[in-house]
Amino acid sequence: MTVIPRDQHSISRKDISENALKVLYRLNKSGYEAYLVGGGVRDLLLGKKPKDFDITTNATPEQVRKLFRNCRLVGRRFRLAHVMFGPEVIEVATFRGHHEQSPESDKNSSQQAQSGMLLRDNIFGSIEEDAQRRDFTINSLYYGVADFTLRDYVGGLRDLQQGVIRLIGDPETRYREDPVRMLRAIRFAAKLDMTLSDETAEPIPRLAPLLHEIPPARLFEESLKLLQSGFGYSTYLKLCEYQLFQPLFPLIARHFTPNHDTPMERILVQVLKNTDYRLQNDMRVNPAFLFAVMLWYPLLEHAQKLAQESGLAYYDAFALAMNDVLDEECRSLAIPKRITTLVRDIWQLQLRLSRRQGKRAHKLMEHPKFRAAYDLLVLRAEVENNPEMLRLAAWWGEFQDATPASQKTMLNTLGDDPAPRRARQRRPRRRAPRKEGA
Repeated sequence: MTVIPRDQHSISRKDISENALKVLYRLNKSGYEAYLVGGGVRDLLLGKKPKDFDITTNATPEQVRKLFRNCRLVGRRFRLAHVMFGPEVIEVATFRGHHEQSPESDKNSSQQAQSGMLLRDNIFGSIEEDAQRRDFTINSLYYGVADFTLRDYVGGLRDLQQGVIRLIGDPETRYREDPVRMLRAIRFAAKLDMTLSDETAEPIPRLAPLLHEIPPARLFEESLKLLQSGFGYSTYLKLCEYQLFQPLFPLIARHFTPNHDTPMERILVQVLKNTDYRLQNDMRVNPAFLFAVMLWYPLLEHAQKLAQESGLAYYDAFALAMNDVLDEECRSLAIPKRITTLVRDIWQLQLRLSRRQGKRAHKLMEHPKFRAAYDLLVLRAEVENNPEMLRLAAWWGEFQDATPASQKTMLNTLGDDPAPRRARQRRPRRRAPRKEGA
């Protein structure tokens, strides 16, 4: 262990959440050890503002709950205490011990699958054991308010200064315990602009298929952290480099080409760069738009294939293709229905944007997902460099900002509907029989 005194590190209490300090002080006052740990300490040392503050202690979850009325216990795989301060949640974990210590009869404390994955792990230990049980060295630094020192048990401070992501322990064993650690390694490398140590990187391509064993709901949450944290493009490049993109998005990965120059690959790069720009400038993003763009070309190809093979009208084939594509992607990532519903809206509007005559243009603009659909149209036009689509995108861009009088003029000067009439054939009107003598 290395103890770094206050005058040799940059962490100051003024940069730590008041609520986190309250939890630390109360645990210390009650006779327990307690430290700030993990990403909060790492980000403070890097001069960044932490997203949240996690605490570790030798108090058990039940003992923490007795100290805080605003506490609830969560998790089965890892038992944690959440201390609630309005919207802020301070997560308190008990020092972890080595799971080998668990008696075989105690299935509630520690349980491991044959593949090596930890199914349950509530073995408590010392701070030294806890440091060894954490995933990466840069996340295993402990800051205490009792003496304001920084404790380093695994060389985390050196790795942080050198910009290295290093897994603690044997990498293959640790990845088998929890394959999501591979995704976390990539996320930290992209977010912090660091490199993976050789031993941390080597097993990842071999063990990437282990992600198929992770519940799709958990992988969905991880996918948002990977692609919607402001570093999505660099994360995407690293996911591809280490063969981790395919388990998350098999529909997209199977269409990759050696030159990475298809419309699907170009639009994927562009939407990730656009998402990063918005997040880095404190603008809102919607995962539904991201998924709608990423899966657009697999959807288009499948719809065309269905229309050719089944003889269905294109609109009907498109509707079936939406179901197929979302069903297949949800087998990898359990995208919630609230998001897939919005994805469908964005996709369906693509078939309607070229039909602007009469009141259609105004009705389309009233649709809640019109702006997202328009943004997808612009991206499609740019990556395909399609003159007709570029004109349509420019028209909608001008129409949205035009005055009512100008909008009326724009609609009056539209020619015949250029959209192909392949979606839905009109049925001939049935005329009422003539009355005798009419």
